[in-house]
Amino acid sequence: MAIFSKKLCEQKLRTWLEAEDAIATGQRYQIEDRSLTRADLHEVRKEIEFWTGQLAAAENEEKYGGRNRMF
Repeated sequence: MAIFSKKLCEQKLRTWLEAEDAIATGQRYQIEDRSLTRADLHEVRKEIEFWTGQLAAAENEEKYGGRNRMF
């Protein structure tokens, strides 16, 4: 049984992909005395890999009914 639902995996993956896009447009910026530093791209990519795997597991469970099959 997958730990996370397919819907949750899709949402999380979308969130992390958006984070990757945000980092790609500027890792750090400053306006007057305020600054913003975005998350580490390496960590974001690890999260993308994790949620991609979780989504695949959820899709396989949906497709095969949660059973491991050997052919």
